[in-house]
Amino acid sequence: MDLTAVRTFVTAVDAEQFQEAAVALSITPQAVSKRIAALETDLGVRLFHRTARGARLTIDGQAFLPHARTLLRAEERAAASVRPGSRALRVDVIGRRLSVAGLLRGFHRAHPDVELDVVTLLDSDAAVAAILSGTIDATFRAVTMPGRRLPDGIESTPVLDEPLRLFTGPAHEFAPAPTVALGRLAGRRIWMPGNRPGTEWAAYYDALATEFGFTIDPIGPDFGIEHLLDTIADSATLATFVSEQTPLVWPAGHDLRLIPLRDPTPVYPHSLLWRADNQHPALIALRAHLVATRPTRPDGEIWTPAWARRSGPPR
Repeated sequence: MDLTAVRTFVTAVDAEQFQEAAVALSITPQAVSKRIAALETDLGVRLFHRTARGARLTIDGQAFLPHARTLLRAEERAAASVRPGSRALRVDVIGRRLSVAGLLRGFHRAHPDVELDVVTLLDSDAAVAAILSGTIDATFRAVTMPGRRLPDGIESTPVLDEPLRLFTGPAHEFAPAPTVALGRLAGRRIWMPGNRPGTEWAAYYDALATEFGFTIDPIGPDFGIEHLLDTIADSATLATFVSEQTPLVWPAGHDLRLIPLRDPTPVYPHSLLWRADNQHPALIALRAHLVATRPTRPDGEIWTPAWARRSGPPR
């Protein structure tokens, strides 16, 4: 259907005269008549009764009018979806409770006028594929996994090196400690039921466990954070890792402990990934905001997997 003719029809209805519609559209009254006549031919019905005093809608014109308005609104939404500065910025945050979601919330507070569409994708392969296809504009990920490199056309910049903490219940052997040396975890079990094989975070924790001699135990269903809090609180042997900026709230009776890890401090390296040719203004603003507000690395010796270690300043 010719949307120019549909727009002319709606303008003529709103203006109530073809002459006024012509003025609004900056065309001649004859052009208005021709467009509407072509639309009537296309639809096979008369939309207006023409009289010496003007034109009024037929019953078919009245029936078509709300659909014509819907067509024009759809056209505007379609154009806005790709118009620079008007399309919502689509960003993958892995999990809405994690620190990277906090980074995005910080950007939103600094730029409340930017429309955001926040999504959660399972793993880095899915996220990178979504960037390449244009489904999303950016993702927060740890890059790169062992034996892999980012595809051509994908850019990245580090945005947060987040320290891990040991998370235990009050009866755990490390519960009284103000800090725990990472090497003291050797031979022990760290329970992580959400550690899905094939994800970049599973690769990170596998590398950490291999280097420091402990075991990552993914056994057991992942019933969510509340179940994990209850289980850790009741156990004298189970412990898990929680990143420093992950917001957690638990009942006072749980008496859970978040213990800093030292010598070295394991940090999870978050980066922002995007397609190099994506010039969305909000993406440019997001990158600038994250670089300007990037926290400094924690003091002392730190650890990241060899495949995630960076050299030089962030791009």
